[in-house]
Amino acid sequence: MKLTKRNLDGLDVIDKRYFVWDDFLQGFGVRVEPSGRKTFLCRYRNLGVRRQYTLGRYGIVTPDQARTEAKRILGAVSLGDDPAHNREELKKAVCFSELFEVYLAGHGPKLKSRTRQDYISGITRHVLPAIGKLKAANVTVKNVNMIHVRLADHPHRANRIIAYMSSIFSWAAENDYVKKGVNPASAIKRFRENGRERYLSQDEINRLGAVLIQAETDGLPWVVMAKGERAKHVPKGGRNTVYPLHITNAIRLLLLTGCRLREILHLRWSEVDVERGLLLLPDSKTGRKTVILNRASIAILSSAERIGNFVVPSSDLNRPRHDLKRPWDHIRATAKLDDVRLHDLRHTHASIGAGAGFGLPVVGRLLGHKSSTTTQRYAHIADDPAHRASEAIGLHLDAALNQMRPDRL
Repeated sequence: MKLTKRNLDGLDVIDKRYFVWDDFLQGFGVRVEPSGRKTFLCRYRNLGVRRQYTLGRYGIVTPDQARTEAKRILGAVSLGDDPAHNREELKKAVCFSELFEVYLAGHGPKLKSRTRQDYISGITRHVLPAIGKLKAANVTVKNVNMIHVRLADHPHRANRIIAYMSSIFSWAAENDYVKKGVNPASAIKRFRENGRERYLSQDEINRLGAVLIQAETDGLPWVVMAKGERAKHVPKGGRNTVYPLHITNAIRLLLLTGCRLREILHLRWSEVDVERGLLLLPDSKTGRKTVILNRASIAILSSAERIGNFVVPSSDLNRPRHDLKRPWDHIRATAKLDDVRLHDLRHTHASIGAGAGFGLPVVGRLLGHKSSTTTQRYAHIADDPAHRASEAIGLHLDAALNQMRPDRL
């Protein structure tokens, strides 16, 4: 019969399932269940294998709608496609949250620990709530762009999230979780990021040095950082906070060596070679790195108390300290350096070296910047100009940091 509404309504319901096929479109039919449910379907063969594609239930889908869809399916088959197989593959496909899990398992161990944590934090907070349940293959440029736009007030973070998503999709394509070329994040135009270069002036270095001395001796006035409902305490007059030497010296080392924060916080005593004046870092942002020490930084390391494995110990002596945020916020506020980040101490170190005329290649070598030459790994062997540059920078900064010490007045 021709599958029309009248004919479908007249079909008998019996105690077992049966099929009725349309006389006018081969492969188009309806399945009748003992419950009375009628479901449209389309059958075809692909490479000798019989396939069945469910079109929808009668009552929700009309006979004309089902017939139109059946024609589309059969037309696709004639062109070499296999719609039923594609649908099965889509059902088996991972959603984005599952893809992220297999990405962390398959590629996560190759990421640096902090980078991996940043991936987890950014994707979990900003991406999974939006598209975590979507099939990875169905994520569109529009989906990704919405996530990007929501973070418009934080352009650097927004761009970083898109970079993480792009990395995940690239890995997924290489490992057959999505088709080759599927990467909706690659089409997103990034926000413009305004570069920020902040250097401390001579007066600001003097103020910082004085506050560091105060912080480790008399202490800094106790302040309440949180305000409003977050404030659990009220300011108490006459109360000071004294910071241990390993905290204040960590800040001095950041300025004196030009190292990155993690390079100092994760620095082990076994990586400190005081005799040769070197830090031998096995793993930094740019890989294995040798840092040349000046006399000021050697003096700090030589006199420091060795508590545990790390130069800057934490409450757990087997783990490195996580950050210096609270003490640094207190110290910079007291020194009236509210806009200065810890990373700006590295910029200041570099700016003094460049300003002294040592040349950018030498300064870049001191900071451990990547070089296109393989001889960079041997730079510490024949580094007389770099040693002189490091010494001059250290003397300049040490004098500024300690000009208020009682023994120098």
